[in-house]
Amino acid sequence: MKKGILMVAMALFATTAVSAQEFVQFGIKGGVNFSTFTGDGIRGFEDPDMRTGFNLGLLAEIPLADKFSIQPEVLYSAQGFDLSDDQQDNIFDIDDNVEYQLDYISVPVLAKIYLVEGLNVQAGPSFNFKVNEEIDNAPFEDGGDTDVSDVSRVQDFEIGGVAGLEYKFNNGFFIQGRYIYGFSDLIEDYDVHNSVFQAGVGYMF
Repeated sequence: MKKGILMVAMALFATTAVSAQEFVQFGIKGGVNFSTFTGDGIRGFEDPDMRTGFNLGLLAEIPLADKFSIQPEVLYSAQGFDLSDDQQDNIFDIDDNVEYQLDYISVPVLAKIYLVEGLNVQAGPSFNFKVNEEIDNAPFEDGGDTDVSDVSRVQDFEIGGVAGLEYKFNNGFFIQGRYIYGFSDLIEDYDVHNSVFQAGVGYMF
């Protein structure tokens, strides 16, 4: 199923590229992520620190009406959270300040509604595929270091929701802010979910 969703997203980009008319725009974007998790169920701490990461990818805007468009995207999104040394008693048994890195290939499919010229709101689902899970410089309570190849707590696939605000200039440049929430459980049997704020810029061709 997960591979099928990714293939459909890629096919959508390919089909759009082949059949693109003048009003279809393609673009690139990048920005910064401020990510953590939210919810209940992680033993020992409920308020991890945010990890600062990045996002980078491609998009296409497909107008369907005068003020309404569909925008599929494919992004690399560096997410995760930080754990401080006072958050000791947790399922990771981490005994220091560390960064828990969770990187995804994200495929948002967004509806865009223009409120006035250039200014639009965006919302829609995001299909997220985990491509990296790593604890950065994490000594454990037994004195040994983390073997990052053995870290596999987080589920491989997530369905999330995206909501944001964007302003697109007449020259094709745009700025945007978004919030992404993971509807799927981040860790099996734990009521925790990805929570990400994004700020970014991009350019439409």
